[in-house]
Amino acid sequence: MTHSLFLLDDEALYQHWREQKLQNYPAHLEDLIVEVNDPRHLTDAEHQAILTRCRKANMAIYVGKTGDDPDRNIPHRLAQQFGLLHLNHNWLADDDGLTSLTVAAGDSGEREHYIPYSNRAIQWHTDGYYNPPDQQVHGLLLHCVQSAPTGGENRLLDHEMAYLHLRDQNPDYIRALMQPDVMTIPARTHGNTVARAENVGPVFSVNPLTGDLHMRYTIRGRNVVWKNDPLTLEALAALSNWLEGESRYIFRGKLEPGMGLVSNNVLHDRSGFEDAPERHRLLYRARYMDRLAGTGMREWLA
Repeated sequence: MTHSLFLLDDEALYQHWREQKLQNYPAHLEDLIVEVNDPRHLTDAEHQAILTRCRKANMAIYVGKTGDDPDRNIPHRLAQQFGLLHLNHNWLADDDGLTSLTVAAGDSGEREHYIPYSNRAIQWHTDGYYNPPDQQVHGLLLHCVQSAPTGGENRLLDHEMAYLHLRDQNPDYIRALMQPDVMTIPARTHGNTVARAENVGPVFSVNPLTGDLHMRYTIRGRNVVWKNDPLTLEALAALSNWLEGESRYIFRGKLEPGMGLVSNNVLHDRSGFEDAPERHRLLYRARYMDRLAGTGMREWLA
């Protein structure tokens, strides 16, 4: 495996990274925002501005001039400019790999049974936490076509900051959450058919080729079975308490038409919302098995 500061075996390197990570870290949501003309064709300056924010905080928010244009090429072409090429065609995604996040009506089949296609709140998670090890989601892009009149805000947290916070509290929390059997996602079944097999794995893991940190997490108890040992439960409680606190590293905001999130699959949630007869919330979601190009440990170490 490539040497990585996230593996707890090089305290000096970790402390050097930690110092640089916290230096000039964004203090407000506005620090993550980049105004762009057309997300499909970024200028060099726009691209660099987004990349700079993603290198620091694993995410950026763009404010484009496409408004409520429903062109599905907007997220596709934007993603390609950051090396996001391998879409995770998850269950219930559209034919082109994007997922249309909007309230499903009674005739929408399977979607109406799942929270992302409702107006209910979604608690803290990373996308694709239930995916098998060879299909992990590293890149996440959201593009807003239409926002809800009321609600639909997001909270966002850089997963590296979650790691840093827990390691500062107790490095053994990281050891506990790196256990290969700490997090079990039960199988999804339809009648007697197993639609998705049970998935067992860690919360924090390190890419063996690049040394980059990856995180799988959901706070929803009904979606996950945690390893029942005292240290794991203590670590999870520490993380949950922090997520529900008032940390300055948790950003809060709402995507409006023409805006979007570009990220390395950071932690996020969504508040409940209410549509209006003439205004239905619609976001395109794209999940990638790639990490944003130019944002990894290799670039930091260079």
